[in-house]
Amino acid sequence: MDSGLLSTILGFILFLVKIYQYGMIIYFLTSWLPGVREGAFGQFLGKIYEPYLEPFRRIIPPLGMLDISSIVAFLTLGLFYMGLIQIFNIFANVVPIL
Repeated sequence: MDSGLLSTILGFILFLVKIYQYGMIIYFLTSWLPGVREGAFGQFLGKIYEPYLEPFRRIIPPLGMLDISSIVAFLTLGLFYMGLIQIFNIFANVVPIL
């Protein structure tokens, strides 16, 4: 496979993962704003992020007011991002600049 094509595919996937990470931060911040999470925007974000967060919440219960599972989910997504770069680098020796 052409390294230019692999670089393009990797760049697109990394872009999507980064957008998902930023959206997750916005979703986390909506919990601090009264009524936003219950609104249309908050419900839309909930449909996108709750399926990803749910397995983490089943494994790691909240500690009082602190939901550590969300932090672990965010860090896992970051590790996934870095892992994608390493996998593509190993197989294609391609690292796009983002």
